[in-house]
Amino acid sequence: MIPIHELFARIRWDPEFGRARFVIAYLDHRKEALVRVPFEHIRIPEDHHFAVEAVEDDGTLHSVPYHRVREVWRDGVLVWQREHA
Repeated sequence: MIPIHELFARIRWDPEFGRARFVIAYLDHRKEALVRVPFEHIRIPEDHHFAVEAVEDDGTLHSVPYHRVREVWRDGVLVWQREHA
């Protein structure tokens, strides 16, 4: 399985691959559920290599460590999934 940071880089920098609609699902411990966020609502800070920032529909900004990202969907098809412990 490709590491999540490499998949994010490919989405951002590979024009052909990144043209699709991506959705990221991450584990929210407070909600005890997966939260899905469109990739365009994900920010990848240049100075932080272990987390992304997710902007939810209500405008709330969350720092999401890479290890909490569970799934990545491309045009409605699951293309990446972290093994659940």
